[in-house]
Amino acid sequence: MPAPSGQFIWYDVMTNDPRAATSFYSDVFGWHAQEYAMPDRSYTVFRRGPVMVAGLMAIPETMCAGGAKPCWSGYVSVDDVDGDAARVIAAGGAIARGPEDIPNVGRFAVATDPGGAVFLLFKPNTQEEPKNVAPMTPGHMGWHELHAGNLAREFAFYSRLFGWTKDRAVDLAAFSHTIFSRSNEFGE
Repeated sequence: MPAPSGQFIWYDVMTNDPRAATSFYSDVFGWHAQEYAMPDRSYTVFRRGPVMVAGLMAIPETMCAGGAKPCWSGYVSVDDVDGDAARVIAAGGAIARGPEDIPNVGRFAVATDPGGAVFLLFKPNTQEEPKNVAPMTPGHMGWHELHAGNLAREFAFYSRLFGWTKDRAVDLAAFSHTIFSRSNEFGE
């Protein structure tokens, strides 16, 4: 069974210096890197033990020319990339790169929310359920955070798109966090 729709299932980092970034993340998090040759680029997959954690690639030249900077991106599982890309637009977001296939991997689209935050829609080609690790396990992704310029607008966008709900608010000295959840995500 594939990952439930609306769940973060993959992450990658685009960088100007893949070799240095691979060394950095391997040293800091203990990730093991395996490089995969693709027709037009190289892609590195990081693993922690048997579990794939994230990917890494060079920022494509066309994106560099457009001013792209190194960044991390999260992939959200969806059932229909094309349909959800249309829903992103209808909900006030934008599609920065239209739906396309990654051969033998899945289908994706690069989206932005109304405030400009980037995320990817992704439907893997596999029916295999992703290997889950306990939340906050060292060396694995454990938290997803959005610094929203307009919390009400961005919450409405993600709620409409993925069915995320407000779990709770946590007030810190400098700012407030609103925790999003999916049904039963926190064991409720």
